Amino acid sequence: MSTYIQTLQSLLAQHANPADAAPMSRYMRDNFPFLGIKTPARRVLLKEFIAAHGLPQPGDLEAVLRELWALPEREYQYSAFAFLDRLIKQQPPEFVSVLEYLIVTKSWWDTVDSLAGGSVAVHFQRYPQMRETAVAAWRVSDNFWLRRTTLLFQLPYKSQTDVDLLFSLIRENLDSDEFFIQKAIGWALREYSKTNAGAVVDFIAATPLAPLSAREGLKWLKDQGRL
Repeated sequence: MSTYIQTLQSLLAQHANPADAAPMSRYMRDNFPFLGIKTPARRVLLKEFIAAHGLPQPGDLEAVLRELWALPEREYQYSAFAFLDRLIKQQPPEFVSVLEYLIVTKSWWDTVDSLAGGSVAVHFQRYPQMRETAVAAWRVSDNFWLRRTTLLFQLPYKSQTDVDLLFSLIRENLDSDEFFIQKAIGWALREYSKTNAGAVVDFIAATPLAPLSAREGLKWLKDQGRL
């Protein structure tokens, strides 16, 4: 392990709180152990760490991410985003392979969704050809987290959303009974409804969505009194 990550690991371990660790793990269905450092405190610690030790060199980011992903406690994976989000715009097109590794390793909604709407979204906007290649592979993957990512990476795109792609991806997943896919469909539609309500309403009316997906897709419009 690099000295850089050893120093960060030591810092976070010093602030572990076993009393909070157990309920934090239960919230994640006990898929991962936790140190018990809540988000506000973790952000302060990461800010202090970066101020004292700087960011990794862009070329070292992959190694840093893999080291943090290898550590057992979930806070280390969360900490990885402090570096990834700051350095993603300095990464080459082939960095998509690293993003895929992070999606399919220690997968759960917390990290996958942060990746999809964050670094994956940014990387795909910077490298459209790489987006086409990755989405073509991920959309037919047996790994539903990759398919969830294809549904969610356009969340921040708003008017730049490729709506034909989004609707096509949704149709491909209509037969899925996976909760995280049905939820992602609804989330993607709900977010795009803030940009083009008519397109979403028409699509939902014409498409045999799972009830969860349809309900989630129309939720914002109903809350706004627009339906």
